[in-house]
Amino acid sequence: MEELTSFEERLVALEGTVSVWCGRPGLTAAYSRLPDATHYPASTMKIGVMAAAYRLADTGLLDLDAEVTVHDQFTSAVGGIFAMDPHYDSDTEVWNRLGDTASLRWLIRRMIVRSSNLATNLVLEQVGYGAAQDAFRVAGDTRSITRRGIEDYSARDAGVDNEVTAADLAAQLSAIHSGRMASRDACAEMISVLSAQELNTDLVRGLPSGVASASKNGWITGVRHGAMLVLPEDTEPYVLVACATTPLATSDEGDDPVCETFADLSAIVWKNRHRLGAVVRAS
Repeated sequence: MEELTSFEERLVALEGTVSVWCGRPGLTAAYSRLPDATHYPASTMKIGVMAAAYRLADTGLLDLDAEVTVHDQFTSAVGGIFAMDPHYDSDTEVWNRLGDTASLRWLIRRMIVRSSNLATNLVLEQVGYGAAQDAFRVAGDTRSITRRGIEDYSARDAGVDNEVTAADLAAQLSAIHSGRMASRDACAEMISVLSAQELNTDLVRGLPSGVASASKNGWITGVRHGAMLVLPEDTEPYVLVACATTPLATSDEGDDPVCETFADLSAIVWKNRHRLGAVVRAS
């Protein structure tokens, strides 16, 4: 993986902390850089929230087709109520249903494919922080934490915040791919949802047109992350995760240096897709 090693100059140039995990699902990384460094997860936390919902549905504790009322005020992780801002959301469809109802299954899809913040808090309200945390641990994740909802600034200011690592995001995608995260059918549906991603401004952008992938990214000012499972036709799947906490992450439109670097990183990994190590097949 000499090309990736030489690419590190581009990663260093992003300033801040930049983490990468790349390899086959379920194996050790073929290439990694600061994989256990913690980052604020931005919207990559939504993978775990989705997984928590499907895991609860497997046990009969949650009905994904149940209708819930769409509201924009939530209980803070430290007590009290906070209201969400529709202007801080990349999806208007959920806000259009404010005061009406929506199924959890639909909310989960909007949470992933359009990164709806409102949908995320509605689903998280149903599953709870404990289940979202379990969705990390069942994958073998070690350092990531889900302790508050999106825009819960009172919790953030009190030091109750969320964290993620590149290695842990890779473990989550690997567990979904292998069918360990939940039942086989549930994992297949999660892959289908992740494959419908519409916000492809970073890692997916580096793939040739038509290559199948399942992904979730996340961003706020100063943060840009991407987590992607790639499903080539000519070799086994691989996972690529890149997390950057850097002042150069300034855009949600994909036109900053971080998105460009992530796309170029993805293109290099694609070029080396046959050299990412042995294959562990799901039983």
